[in-house]
Formats: sequence, C-alpha cells, structure tokens
Amino acid sequence: MMDPREADPVAALRRLVESVRDHARFNHPAPTMAIVETHISIILLTGPYAYKFKKPLDLGFLDFTTLPRRKHYCEEELRLNRRLAPRHYLEVVSITGPQERPVLGGSGPVLEYAVRMLQFPREMELDRIAAREELTPDLVDRLAEKIARFHASATIADAGSRHGSIESIRDPALANLSQLAADPALAGDERVSLRQLEEWTRVQCHALHARFQARQEHGGIRECHGDMHLGNIVLHDGELVIFDCVEFSEGLRWIDVIDEVAFLMMDLRARAGTGPAWRFLNAWLEHSGDYGGLGVLNFYLAYRALVRAKIASIRLQQPGFKAEARAAETASRQIHLSLARGYSGPRTAALLIAFGLSGSGKTSVTQDLLERLGAVRVRSDIERKRLHGLAALEASGSATGAGIYSEAATGATYGRLAQIAAEVLEAGHCVIIDAACLRREQRACLEGVARERGAPWVILEVSAREATLRRRMNERRKVGGDASEADARVLDYQIANLEPLDGSEQAARIRIDTEAGVEMDSLCGQISSKLVPER
Repeated sequence: MMDPREADPVAALRRLVESVRDHARFNHPAPTMAIVETHISIILLTGPYAYKFKKPLDLGFLDFTTLPRRKHYCEEELRLNRRLAPRHYLEVVSITGPQERPVLGGSGPVLEYAVRMLQFPREMELDRIAAREELTPDLVDRLAEKIARFHASATIADAGSRHGSIESIRDPALANLSQLAADPALAGDERVSLRQLEEWTRVQCHALHARFQARQEHGGIRECHGDMHLGNIVLHDGELVIFDCVEFSEGLRWIDVIDEVAFLMMDLRARAGTGPAWRFLNAWLEHSGDYGGLGVLNFYLAYRALVRAKIASIRLQQPGFKAEARAAETASRQIHLSLARGYSGPRTAALLIAFGLSGSGKTSVTQDLLERLGAVRVRSDIERKRLHGLAALEASGSATGAGIYSEAATGATYGRLAQIAAEVLEAGHCVIIDAACLRREQRACLEGVARERGAPWVILEVSAREATLRRRMNERRKVGGDASEADARVLDYQIANLEPLDGSEQAARIRIDTEAGVEMDSLCGQISSKLVPER
C-alpha cells in the first residue's frame, strides 16, 4: 500500500496511477492512455476500459483516507451502479507489486483498488448532446421511462428511517445556502436573493412538513442514484446509461424519488429549456403515477438549482481558472440562482380540459401545451389502465362499454382524474386533463375541482372531420405505441353519446380544429386571456 508517511497521499496516488499507465500489463488492448481527475477520483483511460481510483481524502461528506475504506467504496460503487449500468461496471481490481512496476491483480501486497468500467466517448454524455442541441424528444421520453422503472424497483426506506425526515431535508438545504453565502465574490443582488431564498426555505420546510412526512410514510424515500444530472448520463451504443451513482453517502442517496426527478428536470431546464424539462416530468409521471410528489416538487427544484449555484461558486474560488472558464462558472452561478428564484416564486394553478372525440388530436395538442405552458397532463387512457393494473401499452381485451370501459369503470376513471387534478392544483401547478369528456356530468366533476380551489378553468374543444378521425385511428392502431385502444366501434359509441357543451361551458370554450393546423402561439395567447380575463 502507499507509504503512510507520505506527506501528500493524493500526490502519491497520482504517481501510482502514472506508473500503472506506464508500466502495468493489461489483459486487453490499451491503444490510448490518458488520465482524468475529478475532485474525488483519478481515472485512467485505456481505450476500451477505464480504471477509477478513489483519492485518499476526507471531505466531511466522504472519507476515503484508508485502503480498506477505498476498497469498501469501490465495491459499493460496483454494486450500486450495476442497478442502472450493469454492462458498464465490470469489477473491482487490485493493484499489487512494487510501486515502480505495479501489476493489475497478482498475489502481492495490495497497493490500491480501482473500479474497472467500460469506457465510453464523452461527447455522447447528455450535457454535451444538449449543448449541441441534439437532445431529441425520443431521448427525453426514453430517459423518463428508464428512471421511472429504476425508481419502481429501488429499495424503499423504512417509514421510521431518518432518511426523508424533516431534518434530513431542511439541514442540507440550509447548509447549502450558508456555503453559497460565504462566497466573497457574490454581487449585492445575489446576496439579497440568497437571504430571500433562505427565508423561503425555512417557511417551506414548515409548511410542507406534513407532505414530507407523508412521502416518507408512503414509500417515496428510496435508495436512488443521488447525483442524476445530464453529465452523468451517456448515450452509448444506442443505450441510455446512467452512471456515477453516489456510493459514499447514504444521506445523499436515500432520498425522495421526486427530489431525484427535480434534479434532472432542473438540469434539463438550465441546459435545454422549458419544453424538455416538462416533457421529462410528464413522461416520468405517466410511467410512475406518482402525482403526489408534485406538492414538494418546487422545493426540490429550488434546492437542486442552489446546489448547482454553490458548485459554480466553489469552482470560482479555486486557483488557476482561465478567463473563459471563470466566465462560464459565473454565468452558471447566475443562471442557477435565477432558476431558484423562479421556482420559489408564486405560481398560477389552472385547469385545462381537453374535450373531443378519439382521433381529434387532443394528445398531440396537449403535448405541445404542457411543454410550452409548463403544465402537468393527465391522460384518461393511461389512468384507466393503471386503475386496473395494466401498463399504458398493454391491451385490455375489453369490448366497447364493457370491462375497463364499463359504466362503473368509466366513473372510477373520471373520479381518479378529478383526484389527480385536485392534487396538482393544490400543489400550485397547471393541470391538463386529456379525456373524451363526452358527458356534461364528467366535465362538471372536473370543473367543480377547479371551483372548489378557486382556480380558473378552460375547455379546449378539439375537433376534426369524422373521416379524419377514422383515418387517424386506423393509422394509430397500425403503428401502435399509444395507450388509446379506440377503434371504429368506439368512435361510433362516442358520436352517439356525446353531449355538446351547454351555455356556461361554451363561455369557457376555446375551439381547436386540428385539420386546419394549430398555431400554438395563438392558442397559448387565447388560453392566457381566458385564465386571466381582461379587466
């Protein structure tokens, strides 16, 4: 092992890694050799594989100062990251032999341990893909599904665990603000913002205490990834791979799943804009059904933005920064402080009801709207199946008016839509209900949810000619990949049972003819004028 008398253990590790690079024999080709450092690791890149060494540091939140500790955390890194990247995290290897000519493996005294990983091209990390404006909707949807599946399988914290307690949430948030406020280079307006955000954080921790407790009691706290941002996700051989899970701190890893979602949503907002961020959230919600987490979403969004602002601040205080890098970190601090202020600000909750026959284009229109408005959409096709234990794309085998489409099942579905709408409105967000809403009583139930909460509401009447409806449904069924099971018989039933909008409903209506094409800027303007009428 490294000489315990070494004055600078990190420098000793650097020399060891350089010696491995220059002298060790690998059991695989090593065409390119390079060394990369992070604040806690040294990584040796060989071409096909990467070897990750842990720096012998004690930073308070981690302690890698002894060889047994480094071995333990290498094994933890392997175990935890194999949940999301099983093909990329391969083994823990020992470095043995004399320090001048180290050997990978071997039977001599162990000098160090490293995690052997499959190497991937860094230009395919999602933060770099986003910077090139190549982050497609399909990638966002695939990422949301992957994360929702991961969260569903993650180990749940015990209800009485310290993880998810108010102390475990409040204390890191306030400590993060204190660390950020210690930056001597902060501008005056930034200090004002921090004082306001600290007060907001204290108020929110008190106001949301019951919600945090409910999240803990009902399985919201799980063994998550802990550091899930775009820079820790790579598109490798067509697969989205999430890597670099937090292995060194249970407190940073055993968190609310909505906290983890908030981190990635915030990062998407900062790097790719509002649309991808809200697309990701909605796709995750459709897979998870965890709409209850929305009540604490903005708290975690602001917290995660402030964490990124603090990281930028710490980097700015480190020596040796070039002017270009310093300007980038200053901009990052300002951007993330601005995001935190936005997430902590007032929100306007509203209800949009998308009403129309199958094939009219409700789902396409509402997808565009949720990305533009920053809204939560709830689809009856998905929630109906969820109530019956079916996945969104799973066939129910039900006939029209029977099975999951019976009168009783439909009533339960609209009851579920109203329940979710209430949760979203109470959380302070705009909610879009994507359902046929054929009957006045169904629409009245949803409108009542908005009235009870003092929220404005709008009916989006989405329409197309009958021939177009039938053509679209046939095309959708051929292509597949949609939760809707509507066919010609369903459309016949809907046409026969549709109850048109009455006088009071017509006053809240916005007509959308999808055959004529939808001008989204104009539509958003109409919605805004309905939600905030001119005085």
